[in-house]
Parts: sequence; structure tokens; C-alpha cells
Amino acid sequence: MSAGPAGRVEPAETAGGSPRAFAPREDGTVVGVGIDVVDVPRLDAAFVRTPALLTRLLTPSEREMSAASRAARVAAKEAVGKALGSPGDFSWHDVTVRRNGARKPYLVLEGATLRAAERLGVGHLHLSLSHDGSIATAIVVAERESDPPADHRTGTSPSSRPTGAEAGA
Repeated sequence: MSAGPAGRVEPAETAGGSPRAFAPREDGTVVGVGIDVVDVPRLDAAFVRTPALLTRLLTPSEREMSAASRAARVAAKEAVGKALGSPGDFSWHDVTVRRNGARKPYLVLEGATLRAAERLGVGHLHLSLSHDGSIATAIVVAERESDPPADHRTGTSPSSRPTGAEAGA
């Protein structure tokens, strides 16, 4: 791929087909992307050495999972923090991975992490988990809600501000 006019990504020519470029969006839809990789045996050994770490990082239901699943949960929590720009008062228990009826993982946020996501205007978090051998991985994409985030000075979004007659004009 090469950069074309105005920095747009142009696909390289390929033999035998019509290429299509999948360039990053420039409209602010994606707030952030986070990825984390956890060494499963290393994390499991840390839990054995320091049992309080298990309690600090994982919720009661997460603690009962296999070592690989626990490592994937820790990776997911780290990836959320990275996607949201590392919220300062992040708590490990603010982030929980659940599964829907089709077993697809999704994230539930609360506390400071939820407040950080709301402040950034996040409307969707996309999660992918994987573990293979001794490695667990999580990727999180934070996507902005349709409306712009709240104005930090007034606490309102442009669509919730009074206009016309409502504003007394």
C-alpha cells in the first residue's frame, strides 16, 4: 500500500484481481485500540506465589476458570485500559468479561473505568480473546457512540444543548 493524495491509502496493484484498501477511519469513530498478551504459566505461578493477586485481579466467577481463561481475562482488562488511554483510577474489578448465548465474549464496565469510557464518548467495545499454548491474548476496540462525547466544560453533548426557542433565542 502507498499513500495517495491527502494521505489516503492506495492499494498496491496485485496480479489477478482488483485490490481494495481498508484504510483506518479518520472520522473519530475509533476512540482507541488496546492489546495485551499474557504468559499463562507465568501468571498462574504468580497466583500460586501470591494468592492475594488472584483476588485483586479477578472477580469470584473469573477465579474459578481455567488458567488459560483467567489469563485471557487479565489480558482483556489490560487491553480495556489501553483502549481507554489508561484511566488513572482503574480497578481490575471494574472490567468483567461475560459471554452471550452464542458464547461470544463481551465487556461489562463499572466504576472509574465506566466513567472514563463515558467521558470519551465510547458507545461500543469490541473484544477478541484467544489463547494458544502458553499465550493468552485480548484485543479491544473502543468505538465512539453516534453522538459526540459530552462537552467537558458544560457536561452536555451538542445534541442535548438547547437550540432556537429552547435556548430563549
